[in-house]
Amino acid sequence: MPPKGGAPEPEAKVFYLRVTGGESAPAAVLAPKVGSLGVPPKKVGDDIMKSTMDWKGLRVMVKLTIINRQPTSEVVPFSAALILRALKEPPRDRKKGPKDIVHDGNITMDDVKEIAREMRSKSMSRYFSGTVKEILGTCNSIGCTIDGKKPADVVAEVNEGVYEFDDEE
Repeated sequence: MPPKGGAPEPEAKVFYLRVTGGESAPAAVLAPKVGSLGVPPKKVGDDIMKSTMDWKGLRVMVKLTIINRQPTSEVVPFSAALILRALKEPPRDRKKGPKDIVHDGNITMDDVKEIAREMRSKSMSRYFSGTVKEILGTCNSIGCTIDGKKPADVVAEVNEGVYEFDDEE
């Protein structure tokens, strides 16, 4: 006799992939992950391409969820991609252009605060000012400046209390 309560709830399979925005993920990479679930890799690649069109040319993390052989994908932003997006650099063709790109642009402190608000849920910091410092550390590794100043100098200013943060943000 079958169990009572109707059909069992379909199980969701979740994968995280790092792909270049606006490009279809190679079917050879997707096939081992989604082939056993009965989902065509080409369809998954096209779905990823549609969801990452806003991030053209940037490497982004994509959360791929498969329920009842129906793939859905959503971009999971991380701080480096958000900073590169704030720099407003033109999208580059990774197949033709140079490999070592120097991101020496300039962003404002308001951009840093916006990125910190977006990344707050992932942050390990107790306070919002700590999240801002995490973003400034990423800016330092990328090589951009904040309002014309080096990120390390801005971190020192945050520690001194030059910038006011509402820690409940």
